[in-house]
Order: sequence, then structure tokens, then C-alpha cells
Amino acid sequence: MDAGFVVFAGLTVISASAAMSLRNLVHCALCLTVTFAGLAALYLKLNAQFVGLAQILVYIGAVAILIVFAILLTRSDEQTLRATILSPAWWVGVLVGVAVFCALAAAICSSALAKRPAVPPTPVTVENIGDKLMTTYILPLEVIGLLLTAAMIGAVIIAMQERRSR
Repeated sequence: MDAGFVVFAGLTVISASAAMSLRNLVHCALCLTVTFAGLAALYLKLNAQFVGLAQILVYIGAVAILIVFAILLTRSDEQTLRATILSPAWWVGVLVGVAVFCALAAAICSSALAKRPAVPPTPVTVENIGDKLMTTYILPLEVIGLLLTAAMIGAVIIAMQERRSR
């Protein structure tokens, strides 16, 4: 097994566990950002360049930064009461998680794709995806761009109206 894969997988699992269990929201958000970075590294390690770069741009560059800024801008000075990390019925969650894992593993192992002989895949690179987007799928790409622009303008108008009403 590749040592880099083990390191990135371990980092991802540890940071995801920390994001679930830490009590400070800023620390949780930063651990979530490290989790997203670990997933992007795993995607890049598996030669899925487009998914890895999309993970970096969308999740690390937008979602994680948005979460951190939202937490920092909306925090109150009140200290929350310390509650226990684990509920009394934590074992039910573990049992459900193991059952779902076993069901998914059984479904994947019994699928037709798992039994089919391995065919060498055609390489999917960012260049090939960009070429397809700019030649074959140019109209849907432009429509999505216009839709996102309209959504951004609508969000700005709504934010401006809320500010005026105050």
C-alpha cells in the first residue's frame, strides 16, 4: 500500500473525527477544512484531477471559508454550557453505522460492476473535460453561468433591501 495514501487517509479520518467532537466552532470549521484538503489530496492521489481540483476550489475555497467567516461574524460572547460529548445511547449510533457499512459493502460486492473483468479506462484529465465543456457542452455551460450570475444579482438585491429596512 502506498505510504502517501495512508498518510492522507489517516489525516482525513483524524480531522473529520476532530470536526465532529470538538466543542469550539472555529476549531471544528478548521478541522473540516483540513478534512476537505485531505479528500482533495486523496482524489489527486487516485488520478482524479478534476474532482480533486473541484474539491479544492469549491469546498476549501468557498464552503470552508464561508463557514469560518459565518462563525466569526455571528459569534456571541456568551459561553455555552458544557455538555457531555457522548449521549447515553452512543452505542445505537455505532450499531447503525456498522449496519449501514455492511449493507453498502454487500451491495457493492454483489453488483455487476464488481464481477465484470477490468477494462483499462480511458484517461480522464482536466484538459479532456475542459475540451468537452468548451466544444460539446458549451450551451449548458453558458446557461449555468447565466443562472449563477442571476442568482448572485438576486442575492445582492435581497441583501440591499434588508439593509435599507433596518
